[in-house]
Amino acid sequence: MAQTIAEKIISSHCGKTVKAGDFVIASVDVTAVQDGTGPLTVRELKDAGFTKLANPARTVLFIDHASPSPRKELSNSHMLLRDFAKSTGAILSETGEGVCHELLAEKYVNPGEILIGADSHTCTAGALGAFGTGMGSTDVAVGMALGQTWLKVPASFKIYLTGKFARGVYAKDLILHLIGLIGADGATYKALEFCGPAAQDMDMSERLTLANMAVEAGAKAGLFFTDDKTKAYLAERGRGDKFKLIKPDEGAFYEKTISIDVSSLKPTVSCPHTVDNVTTVEQLKDVKINQVFIGTCTNGRIEDLRIAAQILKGKKVKPEVRTLIVPSSRDVLLKALEEGLIEIFVQAGASVCAPGCGPCVGVHGGILGDGEVCLSTQNRNFRGRMGNTESKIYLASPATAAYSALKGFIADPREAFKQGD
Repeated sequence: MAQTIAEKIISSHCGKTVKAGDFVIASVDVTAVQDGTGPLTVRELKDAGFTKLANPARTVLFIDHASPSPRKELSNSHMLLRDFAKSTGAILSETGEGVCHELLAEKYVNPGEILIGADSHTCTAGALGAFGTGMGSTDVAVGMALGQTWLKVPASFKIYLTGKFARGVYAKDLILHLIGLIGADGATYKALEFCGPAAQDMDMSERLTLANMAVEAGAKAGLFFTDDKTKAYLAERGRGDKFKLIKPDEGAFYEKTISIDVSSLKPTVSCPHTVDNVTTVEQLKDVKINQVFIGTCTNGRIEDLRIAAQILKGKKVKPEVRTLIVPSSRDVLLKALEEGLIEIFVQAGASVCAPGCGPCVGVHGGILGDGEVCLSTQNRNFRGRMGNTESKIYLASPATAAYSALKGFIADPREAFKQGD
């Protein structure tokens, strides 16, 4: 039977050939929680009577969502995770190390593996040809204890990409366009399999952006073939021996095929208060902004910071626009320091914060005031996402965000390149 990537990976973890719709018990390679979901996971595990982990060396607890802690209650939750790591041998990723999804890709997950995490954007790992998916805290607790999980094998959509991005247009614009095309629930419990010449041309950062936001269309996973770029990414991080060729079988069945010529895309923005409420930037006229946020597991990598720095270099952001830059990991921060990007941001008037989720989830580090507008490179913009139900969040690429910080309103980044910047 010809299989999709999702079917092949899950088959290899449950000892039999599976197809979409099958319910299976599969072995798990990596389990992960963060400081928002982790404390509940730990309590559930203890309440169920488990005292040991199936694979401590591949169980990772991340302190990233409220990092550093802004309140004593969250500090106590962090203490719980630290104590649990010490008692079980699980890996603890401390304050300042970065966002869980970025670090899972950088350090822990390999092609062909299954990762379950108590965070919906666990699907980011699909950029590496791994089946990464978010689950509830109780399900992840069981996976941590037993090394297995149950799931339904998802049907797959083929997302066939051709063409080349125009200058000023990026993977973030593509994924916002796709979500606008199919809707926030248009791929519920499906696996989005990205392929085609344009997908092969993408670097790992772009692939991670697409896989990260697959869940914003309801998808269970977002998956890419593995290739020489995957191999180079792993080798750079000391895991070259973990490379495995992951691709679907010829003739595999796809429930739907969506073809997109990326050369036809324009800078795209998701408007409040749903991710699928999208439009092109040129359709937005003088939307005044109070804050710009460049970072997160979606667009906080070094490639994203380079784009922002290219636009901001030698210029000043509008004084009335708070501009926050948050690298997605310590490695990204170090590279940005080495390349002089941090100096560019500081001289431009931006604030550079420690690696982590930053203000994305509305816990700390940039909560909006009543009526304020933020243009962000994150992945969600529902009402109250950044800590205030009376504020508005627009989503865009790092280029659109950086250029808009200079203008004081949502602006078309292609203008910056026309000016030779």
